[in-house]
Amino acid sequence: MPDPMPPFHRIEELPPLAGQAVATRGWVATTRSSGKIAFVVLRDGTGYLQAVLSKKDVPDAAWAAFGRLTQEMSLEVTGTVRSDARAPGGVELTASDLRIIGPSPDFPISPKEHGTAFLFEHRHLWLRSRRQVAIARVRHEVIQAIRDFFYERHFVLVDTPILTGAIGEAAGNLFATEYFDLGTAYLAQTGQLYVEAAAAALGKVYCFGPTFRAEKSKTRRHLTEFWMVEPEVAWNDSDANMRLQEDFVAYIVARCLERRKGELAELERDVKPLEAVRTPFPRISYTDAVAQLKALGDDIEWGRDLGGDAETLLAKQYDRPVMVFNYPRAVKAFYMKENPADPRTVLNNDMLAPEGYGEIIGGSQREDDYDKLLHRIREEKLPEEAYSWYLDLRKYGTFVHAGFGLGVERTVAWICGIPHIREAIAFPRTLYKLWP
Repeated sequence: MPDPMPPFHRIEELPPLAGQAVATRGWVATTRSSGKIAFVVLRDGTGYLQAVLSKKDVPDAAWAAFGRLTQEMSLEVTGTVRSDARAPGGVELTASDLRIIGPSPDFPISPKEHGTAFLFEHRHLWLRSRRQVAIARVRHEVIQAIRDFFYERHFVLVDTPILTGAIGEAAGNLFATEYFDLGTAYLAQTGQLYVEAAAAALGKVYCFGPTFRAEKSKTRRHLTEFWMVEPEVAWNDSDANMRLQEDFVAYIVARCLERRKGELAELERDVKPLEAVRTPFPRISYTDAVAQLKALGDDIEWGRDLGGDAETLLAKQYDRPVMVFNYPRAVKAFYMKENPADPRTVLNNDMLAPEGYGEIIGGSQREDDYDKLLHRIREEKLPEEAYSWYLDLRKYGTFVHAGFGLGVERTVAWICGIPHIREAIAFPRTLYKLWP
């Protein structure tokens, strides 16, 4: 067996260790020197650290090694931690030795400007940049907040299949694959139908995983593979469903403001619009939204779904997310509950994020009447056999229930204030990108 790596400290561990001798490891972000004093900024994923080398205080080999440093070379630096209020993290390192671990000749992403296409071709290396690290940490916080929100409220996580024979939504195309001798399987667009079954067992549940949409969309709001969290709650009607949504989104935003100030500052995010995200959120019916949009000059007609431009225009009228409820039945999925007060519409809602980020949540009360659901399945010409198990949920102890889906990448893009969703996930999958 090779010898174990000698002990070292990660950069985030250094602030309490002022005055102590430590070793730390990382990658070269920048270097500069002024004669007999040299500076190297290291990053290790937990933070950034400036190490200061004095030619007279380090071995000749260490000084010579500094002269060979290039961007993204990995190295180990030994030295004494010194408090410095101006430094990131409040400390820097007075180096006593420096050792190169891995060379990095001609790192492709230099400090000069690069085009977006070039950066995405080098996505595996671009992830190391300050901006991408900040986005990744905000995403991590969003995901942890999602899990904590549901854990604190006693929801049970249910893992739903990625390969499925049933189709959740009629709209859009599906990625299909041959499944042994059973014919065609599809990559799941949603776990919703399965969590409806689980809600009858466990009351309050959610699924959280990758979902796939084969729509040939090229907008800045769409990916072909993205992460979605989908809670489902027994005995929640549409109104309770909307209350859960606003509590949920307010919780996520507050959590990022509290714990990711540094990352949001790195991204130059104006946090004032995020600080306005407090419950209750404004609600407007689809019918009133159409009237409002017409008054604002949009050419929408009642009965059409809201497009991206209409969503942006409407959301601009509010200082926090707005919920549009009770859309026309004809533009929504078969499983949504008919609105008894106006059967042309269903008991659903979309939540539109402010600042032009569009829909981040779609939700509804589910159709719990067996006959009405069967009628809708037939009306949509969906394969009845594929949905026999789903209909069983209405046959054996039907119950009022509602749920929603929140898209992680859209939420991350909005909180970070970044213009395109593709930076909100480490390795985006789009119409033209399947590599790296």
